[in-house]
Amino acid sequence: MKESVYLMPGMGANPRIFEFLSFPSNFNVCQLSWIPPQKEETLAHYALRMTQRINHINPILIGVSFGGVLVQEMANHIPTKKVIIISSIKSNLELPNTMKLARVTNAHRLLPVQWINNMETFASFVLGDGIQNRLQHYNRYLTERDPEYLQWAIDCLVKWKRDQPIKNITHIHGDKDSIFPVKNIANPFIKIKGDHAIVLTKSDWFNKNLPQIISENLVDSNFLK
Repeated sequence: MKESVYLMPGMGANPRIFEFLSFPSNFNVCQLSWIPPQKEETLAHYALRMTQRINHINPILIGVSFGGVLVQEMANHIPTKKVIIISSIKSNLELPNTMKLARVTNAHRLLPVQWINNMETFASFVLGDGIQNRLQHYNRYLTERDPEYLQWAIDCLVKWKRDQPIKNITHIHGDKDSIFPVKNIANPFIKIKGDHAIVLTKSDWFNKNLPQIISENLVDSNFLK
């Protein structure tokens, strides 16, 4: 029987960010996309609506960045075999200090909408500082740019209430991540070389190791040594 894997892209991104990943034939891979949030919708309710797109029992949920936050919330509503997050956080304690401060001050709500229309600024916010030299290649990945959705997503991320990791989670993180600095990431997690966009830039590593990570109870970097 095939394992069912659902892939959730990061904030502002579409499923094309997974285009370089390949899975063995014993995996049934499904891609999820962002849906418009309802007015004043909570992240928990949004996650519940997203689970309506899950058509398999005990799926494996894989989420990137804010998509990693979302799949953790989805796991509150449905049984899952495993949750894997990439370039993401396991709790609000792993947020960078700027976002923790924004949670208190609401400074993130003062961001002018115009920044969304600046691809360089938008890509740096979504994919990290290491991608400026490759912006022309990343335009095709960052198509979810509706201002209401993005403002909702940023607010949900900054005000995420989870302060303890869920069970059965595996966390993969780049050592040069500029969005969620690795110094804030608590063990256990699998650290690899790369920035926030490792799902794109380190696809060879994922193609080699992800099937093993899915199939076995691997939660830290020891198996790579």
